[in-house]
Amino acid sequence: MLAGLKQDLPLTENPSEAVASAIRTLQLETEGLGALQGALSADLAENFAAALEILRKCRGRVIVTGMGKSGHVGLKIAATLSSTGTPAYFVHPSEASHGDLGMITGDDAILAFSWSGETVELGNILSYSRRFAVPLIAVTSKPESTLAETAEVVLALPHAKEACPHGLAPTTSTVMQLALGDCISIALLESKGFTAIDFGVLHPGGQLGARLKFVSDLMHQGDRLPLTGADSVMSEAIVVMTEKALGCLGVVDERGVLQGIITDGDLRRHMGDNLLDRRAADIMTPGPKTVTRDLMASAALEIINSSSITAMFVVEDGQPVGIIHIHDLLRAGVA
Repeated sequence: MLAGLKQDLPLTENPSEAVASAIRTLQLETEGLGALQGALSADLAENFAAALEILRKCRGRVIVTGMGKSGHVGLKIAATLSSTGTPAYFVHPSEASHGDLGMITGDDAILAFSWSGETVELGNILSYSRRFAVPLIAVTSKPESTLAETAEVVLALPHAKEACPHGLAPTTSTVMQLALGDCISIALLESKGFTAIDFGVLHPGGQLGARLKFVSDLMHQGDRLPLTGADSVMSEAIVVMTEKALGCLGVVDERGVLQGIITDGDLRRHMGDNLLDRRAADIMTPGPKTVTRDLMASAALEIINSSSITAMFVVEDGQPVGIIHIHDLLRAGVA
């Protein structure tokens, strides 16, 4: 245990003190982000654009590096870059000195994070970048540092007060580094025209992957479609509706074009009104909501929820080619 720490005592006797501490931390980190925003609108703008140009032209991968807390930030930024269309890899400075420099090629570009710009462990990466002419972008608060003097482009972070009361634990500084890394990632994404479809290719798993699915991935089709002709009698139409078990029935004309939909609610409204002897066209709700197969599944769920319905037909040239049910969307994890 650390000397001087009392045991079996609460962190603070007054919960409001803990909350006040948290608020102070957020205020200081917010001030740091405000300073970064101001810098990007002024002195940092030209160098930010230059850094993006280097990364955009990179034929290999973006090699992200950093030591300590800056390294943890670098790991996250490398992951964000990779997931948004810019291949990236994190190289640990210490491991680089023991063989991992071989991961870096002349087609790559290096994005190095160091608040002080004097991180000793970065020395071999800096030397390697100069020896093999690998473009180097420095993210540091010290534009006169060794890292900055070695780099082609310096992204100089404005000075800001750490949230740590001793000014020692990286807090505000790492938030600013992380935010600038995100700025780089999103600016590259936008400049490359990276789409939701591209995003879906790189994020096939989890809830995010589910939200990036298309209606065509989840819809029922073929023999699963509950369809009947407009002139069909309801005694026959209800049999089809029951067999397909999707809670609705599409009504099509002689050309196969969707004219309306019959739901459980329509059946209840016409119960006892000689229902079984009537035509499907008399019972249906005309002009039902439809979607196309290339619509995002999340967008389809939004339509279903906002319209207070449970299913929609998927149409091409007016003809039903599929049906998407709210249960399909929820089972797939779309939310």
